[in-house]
Amino acid sequence: MPASTPVVRGPLAAVALVLVATLSACGDLHASEATARAATPSASTTPSASTGASPYVEPGAGDGAPHYNENNAYRRSREMSPAHAKDAEREAGRIRPVLKRLWERRKWDPATVRAALLRLGYEEERVTKDGKRLGGTLTVTGMSPRWKDDGYVTPEGTRVALRVHDDACVTAFVQKSNFEVRANGPYPETGCFEPPYGH
Repeated sequence: MPASTPVVRGPLAAVALVLVATLSACGDLHASEATARAATPSASTTPSASTGASPYVEPGAGDGAPHYNENNAYRRSREMSPAHAKDAEREAGRIRPVLKRLWERRKWDPATVRAALLRLGYEEERVTKDGKRLGGTLTVTGMSPRWKDDGYVTPEGTRVALRVHDDACVTAFVQKSNFEVRANGPYPETGCFEPPYGH
């Protein structure tokens, strides 16, 4: 081995180490060493070390996927004011026994559900083709199609939406297996009805 080889290797190794350290730190935010050690699990226990997943997980992310909250924002209802939430809960209390009775009688078709809810004094919501509301507060439709086996199927049942205030709704469904009534804020893209998955 020539005598100059160790001299050449030393500077090249140092340059390589500096380059690797610089590139691996690019874009990272660093806490103080004490904070980082206390808050960070060891590399062998982090999901990204074993699975190759992104190390960033948003707070409150359901499945831990990066950008989960951003990607699912359309499925989150808006906040209701406390007074309007109380009004929505009151209306849910009026609708619940009607749907329970229909479910027990095995009547969950839209026409029967609509007629029963209109007897409570609600008026069907009317909208223009471009979505402008003209009046009324109640919407009653069939269930949404769902993917099953090799295609979409529409299950028996009915979905209900009651707009109590601009920021408060009652949503419900009644079908063969069960029924549900709940108060919630409207959704950004679909109003009172919860949007389907797969935006």
